[in-house]
Amino acid sequence: MLSIVLSCGVLALLVAAIFRILVGMKNAGTKKMQDVAAQVRSGVMAFLWREYIVIVVFLCVIGSLLFLFLDTTWAGMQTGSWKPPYIAGSFVLGALCSIFSGFIGIRAATSANVRATQAARTSLGKSLRVAFLGGATTGLSVVGLAIIGLTGSILYFTEVASVSFIQALSILAGFSFGASSVALFTRVGGGIYAKAADVGAGFFGKVEAGTPKDESCNPAVVADYVGNNVGGVAGIGADLFESYVGSLVAAMLIGGTVDWGTAPQAAEAAILFPLVISAFGIIASIISTFVVRTKEGSGDVHDALKNGLFLASALVVVFAFFFAKKMLPAQVWWGVFLALTAGLVAGVIIRMLTEYYTSSKYTPVKELASAAKAGSATTITDGLALGYISTFLPLLFLCAAIGIAYSQAGLYGIAVSAVGMLSTLGISLAIDAYCPIVSNAGGFADMAQLTKQVRERIDMLESAGGTSAAIGNGFAIGSAALTALALFTAFSEGAALSVINLMNPLALIGLLIGGALPYVFAALTMRAVGHAASVMVGEVRRQCKETKGSVSGRMQGEGTRCVGVAAGAAMYATMFPGFIAIAIPVAAGFLFGSEALGGLLVGSLVSGALLALSMMHSGGAWNNARKYIEAGNLGGKGSESHKATLVGNTVGSFFKDASGPSVSAFLKLMTIVSLLTVGFYSVNGLLG
Repeated sequence: MLSIVLSCGVLALLVAAIFRILVGMKNAGTKKMQDVAAQVRSGVMAFLWREYIVIVVFLCVIGSLLFLFLDTTWAGMQTGSWKPPYIAGSFVLGALCSIFSGFIGIRAATSANVRATQAARTSLGKSLRVAFLGGATTGLSVVGLAIIGLTGSILYFTEVASVSFIQALSILAGFSFGASSVALFTRVGGGIYAKAADVGAGFFGKVEAGTPKDESCNPAVVADYVGNNVGGVAGIGADLFESYVGSLVAAMLIGGTVDWGTAPQAAEAAILFPLVISAFGIIASIISTFVVRTKEGSGDVHDALKNGLFLASALVVVFAFFFAKKMLPAQVWWGVFLALTAGLVAGVIIRMLTEYYTSSKYTPVKELASAAKAGSATTITDGLALGYISTFLPLLFLCAAIGIAYSQAGLYGIAVSAVGMLSTLGISLAIDAYCPIVSNAGGFADMAQLTKQVRERIDMLESAGGTSAAIGNGFAIGSAALTALALFTAFSEGAALSVINLMNPLALIGLLIGGALPYVFAALTMRAVGHAASVMVGEVRRQCKETKGSVSGRMQGEGTRCVGVAAGAAMYATMFPGFIAIAIPVAAGFLFGSEALGGLLVGSLVSGALLALSMMHSGGAWNNARKYIEAGNLGGKGSESHKATLVGNTVGSFFKDASGPSVSAFLKLMTIVSLLTVGFYSVNGLLG
């Protein structure tokens, strides 16, 4: 069975390669378009170079610690009994798979955006296919490398290293830790960079009278386009890679420890079942990519994207029914199937609710736009209120999925529901990555001064992309919460925690501190965006002074230099939040024990999920309220309402593109660190 799963992972990479080739064969447009695209690719490589240097140093340090204290152990070091670096190697492999999937995706995106612009000169449908295939390359690369990495590791440890199946699963926690570490740098650092670049590009338009933000002579415009790819492709890709891997590892770990009564062979089936479902989720995603099409003038671009997701979800349900009945014992298969379906349905509903709260087609955003008539203050307060109230229904359906899963299949059901929610990641991530591609395509059209018809076609694609981006981020947070819960159940099994006693002061202290941590993390990322933005603005100001001819087009701004400056500031700003995510759970476990650490994880999960979701919805609503007014409603561009929504959009971009997504990565990293180190902690700790 593992060989079939591995083959599906390889198939995903092969199809991704075919999509990448098909996109590359398309016309790249005029020389000016190709020149700008080349600058963006150069800027992307400059950012990745800065990021990879930091990640490599981090991997060396943490990998060494894992080898010393988890592979060899303190007792082994004292006797000179050095053990093979299984956990450390798994950690590095998980990080490398995440890095490579992000690299493939971001290169595909930078190739697709200019070709989507050129295709828009012919038809809307052709431009959609180019942009979507670029996004599908990202989605299939992520799921393919995740499946290959996990399945290949299991085969190596069991067949080559002669490690028991259960022990091999414990080692895979290192793989998940590696994926989480890369997600932290890519999601947090990438989000900080993207917003800094956006602010820098906007600053140039303000200090140089009459110069649009997307003017080719703007030295920060390349950095801004790079930021779209870094945050919207690599960032969310690494985040969802982490969730995908984490849910699978948690489900396999719990499946191997559950007492299956008179059906001992069910343990192996329970371990393999999540991998099998994810493998066939890849096939469903590949099939669904072929239905994402639209016609000129139909105006149903977003519906075309949703059709692909709905088809993939339906196919996974059919696959899951068949394989649950075939693989699992008669007394448990139906409950496991219901648990998986509950997670999958909850994921679809969370996407629909996010669309309701953030799309200008629906009442909440229209009411927010109307509130802008009273000024900026009302825009901000109403946007915050929208974000707060929008957390209830998504969390309600998430709770329903958890309740159904637990009632039908226990703790294993909770983990399987997370697997179900992420089983269609191949196509859902393709839709998410589509957004930055068409966003850059619109900028290229402006810079190349293409016709109004081209701009209108790309506007239709961008409109669907903006909605899809907000939906994707909402889904990423929902799946992160469920994945963190699945990892927490695995942690509780490893720590032998059947309950967390809130009458224990240490557990209560952990709960309260955990509840505060996401707010601290969000505050740190917000401040980091401000610092990185000031560095970028300083570089733009320097270039404005030194290259006086740039505005008139006589001299090209140093775009790559802007990328390097902002990337360095963003990576530096990621260090301390990353240290918190790793150090605090370890310190809490050693000092106060596993029960207090469990309280800390629960507190951070509850407050973090709500905070991230509210920030994401507020940010998306502010952004689309601005677009709603710019479309000619409530006075249109230049009106007082429009000015108020510009303020809201500025605040919202920090919320939805930096702090909100960062919190979800923070939750998962803390939980996987706790799971990996659970063996070190006593119940009451050193101070208990």
